[in-house]
Amino acid sequence: MQAKASLEDTLALMRDLRARCSWDAAQTHQSLRPYLIEEAHEVDDALRAGNDGALRDELGDLLLQVLFHSVIAEERGAFDLRDVAGALIAKMKKRHPHLYEGGEAIPWERQKATMRDSLADGLPIDLPGLHRAHRLQDRAAGVGFDWDDVAGPLAKVREEIDEVTVELETPHADPATAKDRLEGELGDLLFAVVNLCRKAEVHAAVALDRANIKFVRRFTAVERLAAERGVHVGSATLAELDLLWDDVKRAGG
Repeated sequence: MQAKASLEDTLALMRDLRARCSWDAAQTHQSLRPYLIEEAHEVDDALRAGNDGALRDELGDLLLQVLFHSVIAEERGAFDLRDVAGALIAKMKKRHPHLYEGGEAIPWERQKATMRDSLADGLPIDLPGLHRAHRLQDRAAGVGFDWDDVAGPLAKVREEIDEVTVELETPHADPATAKDRLEGELGDLLFAVVNLCRKAEVHAAVALDRANIKFVRRFTAVERLAAERGVHVGSATLAELDLLWDDVKRAGG
């Protein structure tokens, strides 16, 4: 039986590629940035699909990016993979003082609050909106700015819906002003829904992803059913499409 590869094997491979492959040798931290984002998304796709084989392969591709950046930094004399591992171990032990330092369990967000200058300090600016909202709320909750249970954010969602309704029903002479005010109220509503998700221990981005998948599945079924019934989706009325949608839902689509 062939021995399983180790992390040292992968590190040796990365160094060899940097030495002998012209493409790998030409890469820099900046040139690799798009690949890191792409590989993270591909890992997420494998997780979504529940495909262990794909997950194994995609995690390997993501590991390649970690190795790439570590070896490039090693060549610059900045740090190496062992330094990365050491920083990770130190951080994890600091996050769990009750397990490694004989202290008490302290929520990580409360610990981090003492290390940053502002609520948004350290959050990547390119985080997707739903995820950024979730993390901002996590941080605020970490210092005690949070509801006790889901009742509070649920009431807030209802309040924000009422405010959106008022804005939609209020005439404005200036269309730009109307759009700006409505955008603000809808943003407040979305933020409140994210908070409700968070308190219900559901990540809003994951929940919306499920809804997107469900919608695509059902609408694809609607298009298929329309073709079977001789209905042209592009020219069908909303009532006709609603009937098809309801039939798809009743069929378990």
